[in-house]
Amino acid sequence: MQGESPKNLGLTLVWTETFLRTAKKLMKRHPELLALLQNLLQQLEKNPHAPRLRLHPLKGKHSGKHAVSLTYEYRIVLTLQLSAKEVVLLDIGTHDTVYR
Repeated sequence: MQGESPKNLGLTLVWTETFLRTAKKLMKRHPELLALLQNLLQQLEKNPHAPRLRLHPLKGKHSGKHAVSLTYEYRIVLTLQLSAKEVVLLDIGTHDTVYR
């Protein structure tokens, strides 16, 4: 895609129990988002800094975590551990639910 870095970081996604549970609920309510979620997760493995993901650090009680945008309404909260080549998926949901 235009504007995205061509490098492939080859990161591993680590799925927490919370993420699995909330993702399952979200996909049950909004099956139309499944392909978008799959694409986003593939992009996270390749390059979490790709502009489409809108990766940004969080502040306050979520300091040390990052978020990416699935859609305008839905976010994924994660931690980046580049030294371990991992992306730890913590939660998925609306802005209000993931930042509670």
